[in-house]
Amino acid sequence: MKITSAQAAKVLRHLNDELRTLQIREQNSKSFVAALQEDPESVRPEYNYSEMQKAQAETELKIRKVRHAINVFNTTTVIPEFGVTIDELLVYMPQLSKQINKLSEMKNALPKVRERGLGVQGSNIIDYRYANYDIEQAEKDYNELSDKLARAQTALDLINNTVEMEIDI
Repeated sequence: MKITSAQAAKVLRHLNDELRTLQIREQNSKSFVAALQEDPESVRPEYNYSEMQKAQAETELKIRKVRHAINVFNTTTVIPEFGVTIDELLVYMPQLSKQINKLSEMKNALPKVRERGLGVQGSNIIDYRYANYDIEQAEKDYNELSDKLARAQTALDLINNTVEMEIDI
């Protein structure tokens, strides 16, 4: 079956939900309690061990196939605008986010700030903290990296929603 990465992610979510449902059903029906005066057959839940194991194994196999196909797709599909694979971009994007967060703080700094409580008690000496970098450059870098992250997210979304992979499930 040919599907996009976005569709594969939905299939994977569905399969994981299906597996959870099977596991919960098994948990709820693999054993039961009957009072001494009750006929156990009248309260026995429907449960077939072999069928349940088979159903779970089949679902787990489908999950493995979909995850493998997504992994192969991510490690072999190159994002043209960036010249890297999806896998590399997925590592790069959090790094960009971290740099953007740091630069956000740096671009909002004042060139000179009075420090509080660092002087000796009763002293008339006032301490100042000075920015030891070009605040305007930090803001410029912040804007460039923010734009780059937005372009990366858009490029990734485009690939995930248009390029198809083959999955045999």
